[in-house]
Formats: sequence, structure tokens, C-alpha cells
Amino acid sequence: MDGQLLPVLLLLLGASGLWGRGPGPEGALEEPPEEEPPEEDGILVLSRQTLGLALREHPALLVEFYAPWCGHCKALAPEYSKAAALLAAESAKVRLAKVDGPAEPELAEEFAVTEYPTLKFFRDGNHTHPEEYTGPWEAEGIAEWLRRRVGPSATRLEDEEGARALIDARDVVVIGFFQDLQDKDVATFLALAQDALDVSFGLTNQPQLFQKFGLTKDTVVLFKKYDEGRADFPVDEELGLDQGDLSRFLLTHSMHLVTEFNSQTSRKIFAARILNHLLLFVNQTLAPHRELLVGFREAAPGFRGQVLFVVVDVGANNDHVLQYFGLKAEEAPTLRFINTETTKKYMPADRGPVTATSVAAFCRAVLGGEVKPYRLSQEVPPDWDQRPVKTLVGKNFEQVAFDETKNVFIKFYAPWCTHCKEMAPAWEALAEKYRDHEDIVIAELDATANELEALPVHGFPTLKYFPAGPGRKVIEYKGTRDLETFSKFLDSGGELPAEEPTEVPGAPFPEMPENTTEPKDEL
Repeated sequence: MDGQLLPVLLLLLGASGLWGRGPGPEGALEEPPEEEPPEEDGILVLSRQTLGLALREHPALLVEFYAPWCGHCKALAPEYSKAAALLAAESAKVRLAKVDGPAEPELAEEFAVTEYPTLKFFRDGNHTHPEEYTGPWEAEGIAEWLRRRVGPSATRLEDEEGARALIDARDVVVIGFFQDLQDKDVATFLALAQDALDVSFGLTNQPQLFQKFGLTKDTVVLFKKYDEGRADFPVDEELGLDQGDLSRFLLTHSMHLVTEFNSQTSRKIFAARILNHLLLFVNQTLAPHRELLVGFREAAPGFRGQVLFVVVDVGANNDHVLQYFGLKAEEAPTLRFINTETTKKYMPADRGPVTATSVAAFCRAVLGGEVKPYRLSQEVPPDWDQRPVKTLVGKNFEQVAFDETKNVFIKFYAPWCTHCKEMAPAWEALAEKYRDHEDIVIAELDATANELEALPVHGFPTLKYFPAGPGRKVIEYKGTRDLETFSKFLDSGGELPAEEPTEVPGAPFPEMPENTTEPKDEL
């Protein structure tokens, strides 16, 4: 073709608007037409081209940023679709959507996505300030979180019949009694109600209801079908209603005085923000053990809000809790005390009877600093260094981790942790790959059976790198848990390449792993 004709042909093609990119009326290039987003299982599938239209068409839109390789995203997928179906059946004015983060890097960067899955809630087409999703990771929890944002978070109560119906409907109900519903304290109350999904909320300004429940000023009242039956939180007339103080009050008083540890209660136990836990280990199948609960419960009211009283049934599926405290089932009945922030554990000085008096005395002694904590450590296995992955315990940790001639990469794990098990093949492969590198050690330590005073472990798995040289330096690994990324980390001397979004990191022990629905590492 004549070289002089080519520019002319290209100009004509452009002018004809081929490929949808021809000059507009002012000569500027037109944007590609917006597309209707496709759907999968009731979920809108969004891209850079379809996000804007979706935001305009749906005033309330929850968007999940996911990665196809992310195991937690795969676990969330069926719950996410169920939530969409629940809301669609109610004709709720909210939609659920998803974005493939790695396939849409511009969107992932724009919305500061650093881990998968990440969920963001968009209101009224606001593209710049989405709300971070803070709710549960199962279908009903996701749906309820959204209901309380697109509808009222509290029921307006006009008479005693309505109040009684609400109180009778749930085990825990919170009612805000406010003389002026336009007061800023009401907004604080409703904001809290948006996120306390396991509690029903009511709201009233009716004088007859104030009188019925014996109130003379603004008060938030928690009604419950157990223990004291009711707890009042008067609103400070000068300072107003503080959301943090009210949240702590509700968490504290919605807990039973004594809570049995199981898959249904474990999350609430750790969400209560009470750092001190007293655990009574009993075998619930034995009558003498059950009788001890009376004295245990009798001691609990004096420590409400300061110590959480928990019963662990050694005959149930709680072996990992026993292991965490270094106990065997046959040692029940026995008491243990733990501060969940420091992870320090305490035991009574003797095996005396468990009574209200002895329980209260033990609590006071621990809180008063009169009892020293104990730490767990296994014996060093004779073959601890014979496998590619070296086995560490409390007694050989220091000499291996802080060997100044070695770069040591350690996995702190729990035997029951499913995510630890999932990454085990990659860890073994890493050890095999570097087994001939004399200056690199790949190791693992069961953190439920070996405790380290200087390095408390709060989640599983936790990965830490101890570089060679003086200074006892420690680097926490927060990258993707696969052989390729592990290798890059080691080859670069403990640094990851350009940061990429990762799966959500681990969270505090001890939860119930086999029943966890949240698509995050063991919670």
C-alpha cells in the first residue's frame, strides 16, 4: 500500500466511529458506552466499565472485592449469594455485587483494597466514600447488616403493647427512652443499633412508657430473659450519650453471668472486650461436676464487667481448649484464669474444692498480682532437626531463632487450625527447597503447647522471620502463603516485592475452628 495513503485511511476509519472511539461533536474521543453488568447467582459482576452504572441504578450497593485464588473468598461465595437471595425475597432496596480485584487492578487501587475478601458499602451513588463492611460473614448476618442500613435500625414504640411484643420476641432487647427524638443522643443510639446485629432495638418518647418502666429521664434499658433480667444505662445529662461507653455496657450486660464455651458462644465471648476470663473445666455428664456450677455462678456477679466467667465441658469437642491450657480431661474439675491481651495464664495454688468463696478468692488474688502466671513448653524431640522443617518447642526456641549465623523462618501454628493445615504443603516444599542452604532454617512451633514470654502469638498461623546477625531482629511475614512468595521473601532477605493484596490475616485464639463461617484465618 502506498505509504501516503495509510494516514488518510486511518483518519477516515477514525472519523467513521469504528470501534466506538470516533471523535464526538467537539472532536474529543467519546467514552465507551456503559454496559449492564452481568449477574452470577444473584450477584452483580462489576468492572471498571459497569461500576458507575451500577452505583446510579442501585442507591444501596454492597461490593465484594475478591480474588479467584483466595480460599476465604471461595468460602464466602455461597453465603454471599444466600444473602442476596434473602434480600431479594424481601424486595429490599439493596443489591450485592462483586469485583475480581486482580482482573480490575485500577478499581482495587482506587478503593484501597489490600486484602481479600474486602467488602464496601456504597450509598446513593457516592463513589468516593464507601463504608467498610463490619458485619458477620454468614448469609443472615450479611442480610441483617444491610437491612439496618437501608431501613430503620430500631423499632418506634408508641404503646405498652408494642414494647411488650418487642421485649418478648428476643432474648436480648434494647430500648432507648428519649424525651426528645430529635436529640443528638438518639442519632448516637441509632448508629450503634446498626451494628449490634444480635440484639433487637426499640425507641420511644412516650411518657406512659417512661412511667411504665419506672424512668424519669433519658435512659437506655437492656431487657434480657436471664440473670438480672434488666440493666439500665442512664444518659449523662451534661455529656450526653457516648457510643463507646454504651457499646461496652451492652456487650457486658448482654453476656450471661456464666457462659458455656461452644461454637455458638465463642465469638461473643471474645467480642465482649472483657480481657480477663475465668474458666471452670468440668465434665457435664457427671453430677458432682454439675453441682459446682452453683458456687461458680454465685461468685460471678461481683466481677461483672471485669472478669468473664466461662464453663468448658471437657466431655464436649473442646480438646483444643484443653491443650491451650496444658490440661487433660481427667484433671477436671479445675480452674484456669487468662488475660486474653497478654495471654498470661494462671492456676490455683492447690486443688481445693470449687466454691463461691474459693472462686472469688482466686479471682481477687490474680487481679491483685498475687499469683504468678505459668507457661507451657514441650520437651525437645530427639529428632527435632532431622526433617526439612525443624521442630521447635519453648526449650530450644531461643538457641535456634536467635542464632546469629542463621536466617530462621518460623511458622507458629495450632494443631486444630484448618488454615495451618492448608498451608502445610507449601511450608514443607519451602523447607525442601532450601534444605541445602546452610544459613537458612525453616521451622515450626506449636504455639498452643509452647509459650514464649517475649513473643506472644495471637493468631494462627503466624509467620515470623529472624534474620542472621546481632540485635535479635524479628520480622512478621504478612504476604501470601504460597511457595513462590515465601521464596521471594527469603531471597530478598526478609522483604516482600511490591505489596499486593493478600488474604485476611489470622485473628485471636481460641475460637471453634471446625464451625467457623467467617472467611478469615482462624477466628
